[in-house]
Amino acid sequence: MPSKHTVHVQIDEEFAGDVRPGLLRQAARAALAHQQAGAGSLSIALSTDQTLRALNRRFLGHDTPTDVLSFPSDSDDPDAGGTYFGDLAISYPRACAQAQAGGHSPEAELQLLAVHGVLHLLGHDHARAAEKKRMWQAQAEILTELKAGILSFEF
Repeated sequence: MPSKHTVHVQIDEEFAGDVRPGLLRQAARAALAHQQAGAGSLSIALSTDQTLRALNRRFLGHDTPTDVLSFPSDSDDPDAGGTYFGDLAISYPRACAQAQAGGHSPEAELQLLAVHGVLHLLGHDHARAAEKKRMWQAQAEILTELKAGILSFEF
C-alpha cells in the first residue's frame, strides 16, 4: 500500500554516497504519521553549512550556519492528493559534527533533524516552555518508534 505521505529528498553530490535517502523519508513519514497529518508531501534538501548559512541569512536574518531550517507551506499538492507541507534544509556537515558531540551516529542525528524539521512544518515551536515540552515529547516518541539511537537531545 503506498504511503499517503510523499517525501522528496535531494542530497548534494559531494555526500550523496554517504547518506541513505530512505532514512530521511522514513523519519519524515514517521513524524507525519505521529502527528496524524493528512495526505501530502514535503521536500528535504541535504546540503552544506554554507548553503544553510545563506538560507538562514536570507530568510531569517541570522548570518550563521544552522543544522536544520523549516519552510512551512499549506498549499495544495495535486500530485500527492493533499497538502504540500513545505521544505526542510539540513546541513550534513553540521549533522555529522553534532552526532560526534552527542555520541551517536550521523544517521541518528539526521533522523532527529528530519523529525524536528517536520514538526516545525506542522506548526510546532519551542520558543516557550510549554511548547518546547510538547515538541520534545513528540520528538522523543517518534525517535523511540524509529529506534533512532538517541537517548537525549537539546536544541
